[in-house]
Amino acid sequence: MRDYWLSKLFYEVQSNAAEYRADRAKFIARYPLRPEVKDALLRDDVAFLARRVNPYLLRFYFGAAGMKDDEFIRRLRAAGPTAGAAHG
Repeated sequence: MRDYWLSKLFYEVQSNAAEYRADRAKFIARYPLRPEVKDALLRDDVAFLARRVNPYLLRFYFGAAGMKDDEFIRRLRAAGPTAGAAHG
């Protein structure tokens, strides 16, 4: 299931990446996200977040957040084939 507020946060990080990286918790607090989603953002939990957003937003978000592409791919592969299965 896609999470509207998480998707909105990911979209807005595109134009506010420096602000996001400077104080992630403060930026995240602007959005009415469930506690487990906030925790996943702060932990860079690719597998958890992949089930909740568009894959293009997911990849861009992690790049903007400072994660190297090879690390993002490694974590996504480690999550297994069901990481993005809830998209629809």
